[in-house]
Amino acid sequence: MPRSALFALDIAAIIVLAFGLYFPRHRRKDMLVAYMGVNVGVLAVAYSLASASVGAGLGLGLFGVLSIIRLRSTELDQPEVAYYFASLAIGLLSAFEVSPSWVSPALIVTILVSLFVADHPRVFGRHRVQVLTLDRAFTSEKMLIDHLQTLLDGHVHRVIVRRVDLVRDTTVVEARYRMNEPPDMKNTAEVSEVAATR
Repeated sequence: MPRSALFALDIAAIIVLAFGLYFPRHRRKDMLVAYMGVNVGVLAVAYSLASASVGAGLGLGLFGVLSIIRLRSTELDQPEVAYYFASLAIGLLSAFEVSPSWVSPALIVTILVSLFVADHPRVFGRHRVQVLTLDRAFTSEKMLIDHLQTLLDGHVHRVIVRRVDLVRDTTVVEARYRMNEPPDMKNTAEVSEVAATR
């Protein structure tokens, strides 16, 4: 595949990733700049390294160091980390010639499809993770789960107690839970079931 076609594919892929997948779902404008900048920067530097006598291993090591610095500079959610590395991977795949020529485009499409499916709102859309500070010291896991299920209006799958302070009477806990179905959706489902039986 010609380099110009790979570069065009890279630009199209990062636009789809940043403006078609990430922003409509997460709404952080500052990350658009990061994803576009990382992708184009990686593409430019990787292409230069591939054309020069410098080994590709040195370039990949450099990108690893830069990505660690970038990820330590601000707090990112895990999906944002995935988008960040996807933009980096797309830039790398577009910079190096791989044989056969269809491998790079196929891998780029695979990355985009994987993010589209894994980060889709309908995939486990009601599942949440929250870290809460409760104004009560819970020493019983069952009582803690019952309290959280009432508080969060959902079914708690797992609880990780971070800290129990018996002096200040507080509990810091990470709850992984599934939100209950909204009442209007339940009523709609019941009406549909009744209509189906008639």
